[in-house]
Amino acid sequence: REKMYGVWWAAAEPDVVPVGEGSKGYQGLNFLGGAGLGKVHQDMLKMVYDKGQGTGAKEEIGTVLHTRGMIAAMAGVEAVRKAQEKYGKKPLKGEEVRWGLENLAIDATRIKATGFDGFMTPISTSCADHMGGNEARVHQWDGKKWNYVSETLSADMQIIKPMVDAAAKKYAAEKKIESRDCAKDAG
Repeated sequence: REKMYGVWWAAAEPDVVPVGEGSKGYQGLNFLGGAGLGKVHQDMLKMVYDKGQGTGAKEEIGTVLHTRGMIAAMAGVEAVRKAQEKYGKKPLKGEEVRWGLENLAIDATRIKATGFDGFMTPISTSCADHMGGNEARVHQWDGKKWNYVSETLSADMQIIKPMVDAAAKKYAAEKKIESRDCAKDAG
C-alpha cells in the first residue's frame, strides 16, 4: 500500500473505508479540498444543519468528496458573480456565464473570505485555459482520516500542455469541431 498512489478520483473515503485496516497507508493525489473541517464547513453546520435544513448526510461534511463538491459549487457561484459584474445583476445567458467561468480569478484573499482557506489554491481561468491551476498534494489514509504527506506539487506544463493540445486537436479533427478563437471571444 505504501508504494501505491491513486489519482484524485481514487483518493477519497469511499475508496478506503470499505477496505478497513487493509487501506492504512494508501496514498492518493488530491488537487482540491482534502478532508477536514474548515471555516466553510463550520459555517455550513451552523447556518444549515443546526437549523435542520441540511439535505445530505451530516457526517459527510468534511469528507474529500463533499469538500470537492463544495469547491465546485463555490467556483460556479464565483463565475456567476464575475459575469454579473460585467453584464449586470440579472438572469444571465449561457455565453455570459461561460465568460464568467473563463474569467475566474479566485485568489488567496477570496479563498479566505469564502471560508475555503487550506482547502484549495488560487485559480485563474481563461478562454485558452479552462483548467485554471496545476497543483496537487499527496494525502495518506491512516485508517480513520486523510493526512497530507507532501508539500504542494506543480505539474510540469512544458511537458503536459503539448500532450493536451495534441490530443485536443486530434479529437476536434475526428469530431469535426471548430476551435474557438479566444482573441475574438475575449470581449
